[in-house]
Amino acid sequence: MMKAGIFGASGRVGRLLIEDLGAQTQLKLHAVYLRKELNFPLPEDTLVTNDLDTFVAESDIIIDFSLPEAAQALLEALLKNPKPLVSGTTGLSVHQLNLMKELSSVAPVLYATNMSLGVAMLNKLVSLASKTLEGFDIEIVEMHHRHKKDAPSGTALTLAESAASARGLDLDKARVSGRNGNIGERTADEIAVMALRGGDIVGRHTVGFYNDGEFVELNHTATSRNTFSKGAIRAAKWLATQDNGLYSIADCLELS
Repeated sequence: MMKAGIFGASGRVGRLLIEDLGAQTQLKLHAVYLRKELNFPLPEDTLVTNDLDTFVAESDIIIDFSLPEAAQALLEALLKNPKPLVSGTTGLSVHQLNLMKELSSVAPVLYATNMSLGVAMLNKLVSLASKTLEGFDIEIVEMHHRHKKDAPSGTALTLAESAASARGLDLDKARVSGRNGNIGERTADEIAVMALRGGDIVGRHTVGFYNDGEFVELNHTATSRNTFSKGAIRAAKWLATQDNGLYSIADCLELS
């Protein structure tokens, strides 16, 4: 049985990972990295440490749902002692993503801005619709709870990248994330990505394709964060048998 280390255990998904690992046979919760006290109990035999090198050394595979700065520290530690990594941390900088790519040359790494099966399928459908519905305007709206720190969500940006790539567009040039004032008409190649925040919404993403006389909207709504924790555990079990490289949730689900 592989020993799993949870990085970001005090977060919303981290707690669910700890609970869901209790029902696993291939993976066992072994280590938790903590910088502050938890407000819930852990299994008695769990190693709890605030020493990053010890945490990495004691883990066969690491699941990360943290913040970008913390994820960077983890990546730097893993470059010294490579271990398989499943990361769902969003809002990563170019430098942090480059560290992940560097790690993937010496260890298997799976990075996904959303671990759910539904979102993986949504990405595939968005790519198909974007390519097929040529001339349709693309608008993306995401909704999350009031505590989410990054905007737009990593999932929304991934969906936008799927749409842009299918049309041969550079998302950095095509993306619009706000409209205000007399800005003129919408351009043909714009891909809008808008963020709404409020309440305890787990996550909702809508990708719309709008044309004169008709429109198509693709929606995904997460009603429980267990979708993400169970998806990450499934990804970890799959990743444990893979060669070094950088993988996506679509690879894990054979949707690529």
